[in-house]
Amino acid sequence: MITDPLFYAVAIPAVFLVGLSKGGFGGSISMVGVPAMALAISPVTAAGIMLPILIVMDIVALVAWRGVYDKAVLKVILPASMIGIALGYATSASIPDAGVRLTIGILCLVFSVQWFFSGRHKTAPGEASRPKGVFWGAVAGFTSFVSHSGGPPFQVYVMPLKLQPAVFAGTTVVFFAATNFVKLVPYFLLGQFSAQSLATSAALLPLAPIATVIGVWLVKKTEAEKFYLITYALLIPVGLKLVQEGLSAWL
Repeated sequence: MITDPLFYAVAIPAVFLVGLSKGGFGGSISMVGVPAMALAISPVTAAGIMLPILIVMDIVALVAWRGVYDKAVLKVILPASMIGIALGYATSASIPDAGVRLTIGILCLVFSVQWFFSGRHKTAPGEASRPKGVFWGAVAGFTSFVSHSGGPPFQVYVMPLKLQPAVFAGTTVVFFAATNFVKLVPYFLLGQFSAQSLATSAALLPLAPIATVIGVWLVKKTEAEKFYLITYALLIPVGLKLVQEGLSAWL
């Protein structure tokens, strides 16, 4: 098990924020997990530590949001996510992580800025599109495999549909629960589960259900307009962080 105090100083709040997101509150704040841990350990090790924790959070969230999801949306984006995972596994030795982070970060910023300045949150819900759903579902699966950062691509497609907060949360939970479960096999084949990483995951695990339940509670207590305002707003710091990390790796 990792014993470095610096690691736990960043990992504990990161796991708590990820749990809130897994409960359905805050959307892309789930992306802070690996980047925060990467301040003290390698990103690859961080990804291996986070996945078992994410699985436990997914189980808690599935129970909390059971039966609450948009079946039509999932029928499009979930199979596409499997394609993205397969692509991530096939290219795992050559994926430029900095490029992925930079691209997703820019998407976060462009999407959020467009929404705020156009007043898009006051307009009618967008229409579902199968081609867009397949594309963004595959991107979400791919980026989720690379660094557990599938949130923004998922939101780029789903958030304009303006589902009710509970339905949005439940759909998110089902999508990433299935995605994370499938990722277990390629992660194991790539050797990302060591005795040390699993012991560290176990040490952080008690935070998982607590934070996830709090996230569920916050969604149920937040009005739809405020829910989306908060979720879009949180994309901005996430986007800035990813852009900074992507550029730093190349400069």
